[in-house]
Amino acid sequence: LSLRKVSKHYPTHRAVNDVSFDVERGCLFALLGPSGCGKTTTLRMIAGFDEPTGGELLLNTQNISHLRPYERNANTVFQNYALFPHLTVAGNVMFGLKRRSGITDAEQRVLKVLDLVEMEGKESRRIDQLSGGEKQRVALARALVLEPEILLLDEPLSALDPKLRKQVRAELKALQRRTGITFIMVTHDQEEALSMSDKIAVMHKGELEQLGTPQDIYLRPRTRFVAGFLGG
Repeated sequence: LSLRKVSKHYPTHRAVNDVSFDVERGCLFALLGPSGCGKTTTLRMIAGFDEPTGGELLLNTQNISHLRPYERNANTVFQNYALFPHLTVAGNVMFGLKRRSGITDAEQRVLKVLDLVEMEGKESRRIDQLSGGEKQRVALARALVLEPEILLLDEPLSALDPKLRKQVRAELKALQRRTGITFIMVTHDQEEALSMSDKIAVMHKGELEQLGTPQDIYLRPRTRFVAGFLGG
């Protein structure tokens, strides 16, 4: 995935201004920064929920800037998980598959992905019977079952308590390694980004402050803001 001078301007402010970076295939990439820095807007433009004011988004060299969300091979796990309370675990994971034609092995794919996120044997449970960590795993399974090239995660651990957050952090990273799918994660949590990511884009006031590995950004911050934000 490549962003080339991508911007999102509103009448009253610039949410994102001339942001450019590349995300390598199979990378766990973090968009890091404080509230209002433009990271979620950037994620929404990659997903197709917001259309950029300027610039280009390229996926495998194809310009996807103006494609609708279902026309690009990327799925999103929302901050509140957006699960359907009237459906079972299996029903939630199956939801997207039912809307795609030509899939003949839907049930097998659902069982396989539930096993991948360690939710095997819980297919018939209702959503209100699940813990916060289990709900997150169902949301992940629902996105992964469609076999996207890119999985987009909007503050994926923010709804979990601190103890569970550390456990799920490790599980999420291990899941990314097993699947080999490119993960792009929005977070304001410095520890989360530093411990999980292969690369980090630090954003501030709609602009890209620094791009690099966690070690580079922490040990060699290029701006005063990055140094202060990461505590380096």
